[in-house]
Amino acid sequence: MGVLTGKVALVTGASRGIGKAVAMAHAREGAKVVICARRQAELKRAAREIQAAGGEASWIAADIARSNDVKRLVREAERRYGTIHILVNNASILGPREPIARYPLAAWEQVLKVNLTAQFLVTKEVLRLMIARREGSIINVSSGVGRIGKARWGAYAASKFGIEGLTQLLAEEVKEFNIRVNAVNPGATRTEMRAEAYPEEDPLTLPTPNEITAVFVYLASPESIGVTGKSFDARDWLNKSN
Repeated sequence: MGVLTGKVALVTGASRGIGKAVAMAHAREGAKVVICARRQAELKRAAREIQAAGGEASWIAADIARSNDVKRLVREAERRYGTIHILVNNASILGPREPIARYPLAAWEQVLKVNLTAQFLVTKEVLRLMIARREGSIINVSSGVGRIGKARWGAYAASKFGIEGLTQLLAEEVKEFNIRVNAVNPGATRTEMRAEAYPEEDPLTLPTPNEITAVFVYLASPESIGVTGKSFDARDWLNKSN
């Protein structure tokens, strides 16, 4: 019996990297996990890995930047499992590492659409289920550059500042329904996105996604009841993940 036994978790951007690691950690703790991303083949592989490790997982391919896809995603998860107790808003894209003076408008709009507007769309749909049940945990994946702006992080940083703000205001709005909303900054992690942002960095100096999942399990579990509107650093929980 894990701490998430009987719970249903939806994790976006879960075909690889941090999203996949979080989904696996939740499944290990007994949650039924629904993973989504755009690439069907990668999703299937991720779901099989979770299942091979003894977890229960299903996948739904969806582009969460499209409202119709989001509605289909949440309806299908509800059809399969009855409800959603945990939402992990992980999906995001990096965008160009350019100064604002040269930042392309199309890229700016796309990054904000995927990293912020899409999180709003998924959250809004899932809240329909959580409010009806008067329970739930929403975990938004943020970033260090969403707290302290750094040069050449452009729309990515702006979107993560937005995620931090969304976390705080939503926490206030839904606490009466026993729904908690928190953000997690994963910190530097051995992912494809990190390698894209820092091609000169040795990835072996960084923790793997599997090593930073403890805080995600805590925030999804009953242990965090009453904790809401906070922003956590996954690195602070590194030693608790094994």
